[in-house]
Amino acid sequence: MARTKPWTVSDELWEKVEPLVPPAPSHAKGGRTRMDDRKAFAAIVYVLRTGIQWNALPRELGASSTVHDRFQEWEHAGFFEELWRAGLTEYDEMEGIEWEWQAIDGVMTKAPLGKDATGKNPTDRAKSGTKRSMLTDGAGIPLSVAIEGANRHDAKLLVATLEGLMVARPAWEEEDEQHMFLDAAYDSEPVREELSERGYVPHIRPADKKEGEREGAVHRHGGRTRRWVVEPTHSWLNRSRRLLVRWGEESRELPSVHPARLRSAHLLQDNGLRIRT
Repeated sequence: MARTKPWTVSDELWEKVEPLVPPAPSHAKGGRTRMDDRKAFAAIVYVLRTGIQWNALPRELGASSTVHDRFQEWEHAGFFEELWRAGLTEYDEMEGIEWEWQAIDGVMTKAPLGKDATGKNPTDRAKSGTKRSMLTDGAGIPLSVAIEGANRHDAKLLVATLEGLMVARPAWEEEDEQHMFLDAAYDSEPVREELSERGYVPHIRPADKKEGEREGAVHRHGGRTRRWVVEPTHSWLNRSRRLLVRWGEESRELPSVHPARLRSAHLLQDNGLRIRT
């Protein structure tokens, strides 16, 4: 079987990406010829998918400093957010976002060179790490992400995750309920109140196994399992190795640059032609 190259930018993908590329800054006084946008984009995708550090970028793909500068330029211009939003909009038109059943969960990743805005990972001998909180629809499509230090409790990222939706959430109607599934880390009255105030029907796995003594919707037995969809999405995104290990040192990478890589991974996975299979 031929070895695949998931970082390759196809003509079809570039046709979708090129209209979103920010205009180049003006250089009235001249200077070096600007690196081609497609070549720069392909190099960024290569870093994202392989997980290498910027200075390890093969020279034939471009000068690492030039590619990194372009990444920063585009990130500051909001390019990666627009890329994510465009991918979601197209998916919604083609398949439809499943707003009825949503889920949130957090995962911890490594940040060996991280300085600011990281935390001690309690599951990795207190090594420096990052917490990634993500909201997905019923099919596991990522709709929002929030980033913090690994020692930040999942429930503390709930509001930021709910408010980080990249596309507008449909208005809530009583006859058209929207459900939110969470694991036991979110089992608290403040979380249930927050979700209810935002028009969600909360379904939270009980932390103390005393579900029968609770009032209100907590967890329904016998129905379709819906919370698990967010977990394979975290795993799916981690196939872009730059999301699995954060090499950046500066605090602006959280929540700025790191989510930008996540956003681009969302559209670029499987060559950007399918959101999820």
